[in-house]
Amino acid sequence: MDLAEVGRIAKALDRVKESSAGGSLRWTLDGRLVARQHDADSLVIRIGYEEREQLLREHPDLFFVPPRFDAHQKVVLRLPDANHAVVQRALQAAYDLQRNAD
Repeated sequence: MDLAEVGRIAKALDRVKESSAGGSLRWTLDGRLVARQHDADSLVIRIGYEEREQLLREHPDLFFVPPRFDAHQKVVLRLPDANHAVVQRALQAAYDLQRNAD
């Protein structure tokens, strides 16, 4: 999985826009963060705590939470070993969180 594929998955979600900030890609729904590039090989996804814990349990080799994200609704995804279905599921959960934020 690479950032171009992440972009295709994210932009397929209704009203999600891709932009760049400081040279890093980000995807937002009505100005709310869905996901952003963490570095060349990883992605920060804004996701609910319950979904985050489920992804961490099911895919400990792909997802992790740096100490600075412990108190935040964020998880980091290692892209090189991720498959389309896992990325799509995580981005859909992030999208649903932002869509229901109103």
